[in-house]
This record gives sequence, C-alpha cells and structure tokens, in this order.
Amino acid sequence: MKRPIAKLKKGKPLVVKAKTRVRAARKPRLKPGDLNSYALEVFSRLKRAYPDAHTELDHETPLQLLIATILSAQCTDKRVNMVTPLVFRTYPTAQSLADADPEVLEEMIRSTGFFRNKTKSLIALGKALVERHQGEVPDSMDLLVKLPGVGRKTANVILGNAFGKNEGVVVDTHVGRLSVRLGLTKQTDPVKVEQDLMKLFPRDDWAMLAHLLIFHGRRVCFAKSPQCAICTLNDICPSSSV
Repeated sequence: MKRPIAKLKKGKPLVVKAKTRVRAARKPRLKPGDLNSYALEVFSRLKRAYPDAHTELDHETPLQLLIATILSAQCTDKRVNMVTPLVFRTYPTAQSLADADPEVLEEMIRSTGFFRNKTKSLIALGKALVERHQGEVPDSMDLLVKLPGVGRKTANVILGNAFGKNEGVVVDTHVGRLSVRLGLTKQTDPVKVEQDLMKLFPRDDWAMLAHLLIFHGRRVCFAKSPQCAICTLNDICPSSSV
C-alpha cells in the first residue's frame, strides 16, 4: 500500500532532509613537537623506497652538471639528457663555452625551450668562469650564485652532487609541492620552503632529501593524481586519500 503524499501547509516551504554522508576519519593533525620525528620517518621510508635516488641529469664533471642544470629550467631531465652529449663534446671546457657561436649553440639546445636565453646564460657563464675562476666551477655558495644563470637552487644542485657539500636543500617544483602536501611546510616560496626543511632534517641528509622527494614526486605523488593507494607514506601523510 502506497503511503499518502504529505500535503503542504499553506505558507510553509517543503523541507527535504538531505541524506547523511559518512565521512572517512581524517588522520590526526601533527602537533608541533611531533613534526621532527615525523620528518625523520618520512625520510626513512622514502630512503627504503628509493635506495638509489640521485640526480637524473647525466654528467661527469661539475661543469657538465652546471650546464645541464641551466638547460633543465622549464624542461624535463629526459630531454636535457638527449641534448647534452653533443653539447658536452662540443664545449668540454669553460673556454670553449665562452667562445661558442651563439647560433650553433642555440640550434643544439633548441628543444629544451627558451634556447636563446639559455644560450646567452651559458656563454656568459663560460666567460665568467674563465675570467674569475681560471675556468673551474667554484665550490662555494657565495661564488656560485654570482655566476650568470645560477641561482640558489642551481648552486645547491652543484654543491650537493658535484662536490658533496650540503649547503642547503634543492627546492624545485616537486620538492616544493611534496613538502606542502606532506605537511613539512606551509610555505610556497622556495627560499622559505628550504629554510623550513633545513630545520627539520639533519644537514648530512639535505642533498639526499631533495633526490628522494623528486623521485617520489615523479613516480608516485603526482601533482594531479597522486597514487595514495601504493604510497609508502599513505598511513602517515596528512593529505592521503586512503
């Protein structure tokens, strides 16, 4: 037997009760005092997941890494690695880079994007290395950031990977994005993100930390569709969907 439809009372709107949704329990927010131990746990798990984490820019010398890092701006490491073998053979020294024909170099690196600006930076870099450092790449932050085309991020890449020095943390797109997603910082400015990370992790781990976050960002924790179900951090990550 069908139930009679309720009649509307004059002057009163019909109120329809929405179905109650059951929300999944959220992971507890980290207390300030727990952040350091949490950060170390994140590092430990990522280290186990990616024991071979390293810079994915192919190189053999500090100069080659510096060239590759400059070319990697707004470009994938895979594309840079396709371009650099010819660049390295053609310009094996700072002097040869300083003497490069701009049109020739532009054509070599065209596929990396922004090739005109990168060409200017590379030739200026070669000249600066010859004039200021006898053609050698310096191994200090203060000297590196004064070179054409070199900012703090690039300097950290060179120091950590070419010289084994931990002067800071490389904060690229992946490191910045994952640091926020993992709750390691609330900052979005790369310099401020770096400062927060340096406070949370031991100095000896700074270079490796960047490698681990980059590896994880490229393989699991994608920007638009993070693979939380297979993530080694899914039970402690505050942004996990599982």
